[in-house]
Amino acid sequence: MSRRPRANRVRQLALPQLLPNLLTLGAICAGLTSLRFAIAGRFGEAVGLIILAAILDALDGRMARMMGSESAIGAELDSLADFLNFGVVTGMLVYLSMLSDIANLGWIAVLVYVVGCVLRLARFNVDARSPAPGPSLGGFIGVPSPAGAMLAMLPLFLNEALPAGTDVPDILSAGWLVIVGFLLISRIPTPSLKKLKMRPEHLPYWVILLVAIIAVLFTWPWWTLIAADVAYLCVVGWSALRRLSKQGKSEHEA
Repeated sequence: MSRRPRANRVRQLALPQLLPNLLTLGAICAGLTSLRFAIAGRFGEAVGLIILAAILDALDGRMARMMGSESAIGAELDSLADFLNFGVVTGMLVYLSMLSDIANLGWIAVLVYVVGCVLRLARFNVDARSPAPGPSLGGFIGVPSPAGAMLAMLPLFLNEALPAGTDVPDILSAGWLVIVGFLLISRIPTPSLKKLKMRPEHLPYWVILLVAIIAVLFTWPWWTLIAADVAYLCVVGWSALRRLSKQGKSEHEA
């Protein structure tokens, strides 16, 4: 019996190898459901679903690399999910919860943020396909879209954490959204948790730390999210100052 030519064979994937794409589709469903809750005024649930989408976004790529099931369609799905969840849905969530009273200015801020997100993702996709190595040594250039979404929601976190009557002014929320939009397309080097490595003997300590973080998040959710945003902003500020310092030294030596 003759065998089929190797070129005509179709690559077959086991069901577990499809799991990364299923996680990405789950993140898309979480984002769309977040938008539904935001329209209904249930902003706490909407924020929780954006966080779930960010967790799924962090897991799908790592799982694909571990299983050897990376694919072009998986990369496209991941990029589309990021734009939907951390661009469109996050922008609408902030608008509906914080900016609807200043409709025109608020919408302009949302447009700036969403356009910044899509430009950041387009640049990332181009850099990922480039044969030349990137300058970030395992990190990112500019704030990645999931972190940008968390920063964009900082005024919402503050409103939920602070006592009633001490809300963040709408105009400041709009201005902050514009700033985050520019951080997304900035050239500031930012760290990537995807390159974080740990020794096997340190794994129990990381597990305990993760459990502690989850416990704190469930006990004081808004203050924990605020603290995470502030800590990340400190890292971004330090990276920006370091980049400016290197540029100044290069110009001085030249």
